Amino acid sequence: MTQKQHMNHLPLVTRIARISAVAYALFLSIFALDVFEPGLSTGQVLVALGIHLLPSLVILLFLWIAWKNPIIGGLLFILVGIAYIIEAGGQAFLTYLLIAGIPILIGLLFLWGYRLARKV
Repeated sequence: MTQKQHMNHLPLVTRIARISAVAYALFLSIFALDVFEPGLSTGQVLVALGIHLLPSLVILLFLWIAWKNPIIGGLLFILVGIAYIIEAGGQAFLTYLLIAGIPILIGLLFLWGYRLARKV
């Protein structure tokens, strides 16, 4: 089966999960924009930007893993959401929903898409 034929048989749920993961990485990248402050050297800005973009890079790494193996990738997304809830205690519900709920939902979509693909 060619790559194009494989994409046609891919469940819509898996495609939505992939697009959502990219959108979530872009959403997290917005928080890196606060490193641009007057008075910082170029080196300081680059280091701060790199540190702030690490979560986005991790999400993209998990997307790559999920692309190759949806079960492992889906579980990684779910674990990221749960880890955030455990580590960031005392946050507002909306914070949990945006930062932790989205990767949990993406992980569930990857697992659901895998299950649908096995039925085809």
